[in-house]
Amino acid sequence: MVKEPLFTIEEANALIPRLELIMSKLQRQSVALREGLGEVAQQTEQPLEDLTTAQILELRPQLRPVVEELEGLIGDLESWGVQMKGLELGLIDFPALLNGEPVLLCWQYGEKELGYYHTADAGFAGRKPLHADVERSRVLQ
Repeated sequence: MVKEPLFTIEEANALIPRLELIMSKLQRQSVALREGLGEVAQQTEQPLEDLTTAQILELRPQLRPVVEELEGLIGDLESWGVQMKGLELGLIDFPALLNGEPVLLCWQYGEKELGYYHTADAGFAGRKPLHADVERSRVLQ
């Protein structure tokens, strides 16, 4: 079993400029993919979930570079150890320890630095401000 890396706030913040570029490309390519998939759905009159990727690419070979770039960008994120939680909102989580507890540092596309965290089971809806807890932990130590 491979243990996932844990990030410090500084390490995660250092990745944000690269994440902004990747998320921009991901969102742009996902729009192109959705448009192509809409055309395939109209052409085949089948629900997209009934079609395999191979069938879709056979019907729309021009989508192959889009799919390959999406797969490559997602592979880059996975290789760093971050977790993509939502493409539409541009959500990325960084596994971390905060005050000795496992958390996910939470970043949303457009934010210039980390500002929130949540527990694994709380998700985006359970985000808490990061800086208040970091400041409090520094005072308590």
